[in-house]
Amino acid sequence: MNYAIETFSLRKEFGAKVAVADLTLNVQRGEVFGFLGPNGAGKTTSVKMLLGLVAPTSGDARVLNAPLGNVPVRAKIGFLPEHFRFQDWLNGREFLDLHARLYGMSSAKRQTSIGALLKRVDLQDAANRKLKEYSKGMLQRIGLAAALLNEPHLVFLDEPTSGLDPLGRLIVRDVIQELRAQGTAVFLNSHLLSEVEITCDRVAFVKNGRVVRETSMRETSNVTDVELIVKNSTPRLLRELEQFGKNVRQLNGSIHLETENETHIPEINRWLVAQGVDVYKIGAAKPSLEEMFLAVMGEDARAG
Repeated sequence: MNYAIETFSLRKEFGAKVAVADLTLNVQRGEVFGFLGPNGAGKTTSVKMLLGLVAPTSGDARVLNAPLGNVPVRAKIGFLPEHFRFQDWLNGREFLDLHARLYGMSSAKRQTSIGALLKRVDLQDAANRKLKEYSKGMLQRIGLAAALLNEPHLVFLDEPTSGLDPLGRLIVRDVIQELRAQGTAVFLNSHLLSEVEITCDRVAFVKNGRVVRETSMRETSNVTDVELIVKNSTPRLLRELEQFGKNVRQLNGSIHLETENETHIPEINRWLVAQGVDVYKIGAAKPSLEEMFLAVMGEDARAG
């Protein structure tokens, strides 16, 4: 398969500190891929390695079918960092023109592309205002426009909606959908899990510098989270419940498991009664991405 990103056991050490332990994943062209994990999980370092800004200690990767840091390929990548520092003495149009010149775009191409992108991120009325007069949300949107100037084949977006109001988030969401339709891969890092849930095709959960779980959002929509409240739960009972689903766990006094077959729910009840287990409650709901994140990360999901 022609992947936009392939990584094989990427590792990055800073002295004695291991920032990324073993990153192995792939991202397809035309896919919106969510990269999720708590603070300190190695997400930023991983992105820097994929962009060729930081050299890995070991492992290998290919981006757009080329080794990391390949200069012609880097010209086909767009990037919106979370912590950006733009030339705030320029106005919006001048800022985009500067970046377009760095890409070597012709005068005619710059004029056409800049006008279209200013309109796309709803900043055409602020095009002649200095960036130092922009709000954080406006800076986020002009940064998104800059990331799209080169008509990239792969776009990295690091917290692209963190400073945006609902209308701004809708603009970013629509842009991401357009990129997908064009066959552009989008690598999305965001703490707004509700946005990731709406936007992404697939997500990876990163913990301690490793991908600990990947899931398709389409598959997630078919999963049902079953909650059980029983008397005298035991480790053996948890193990035996694995016959009905996966990710069986004890959480806040309840047993939770995931199943893709809702007919298992009455079967679970009958089985528990046959085992002599007192059942006080059985509930079922579609798990949100946030609930999945908390289950996968455990204690690492707590605020630091």
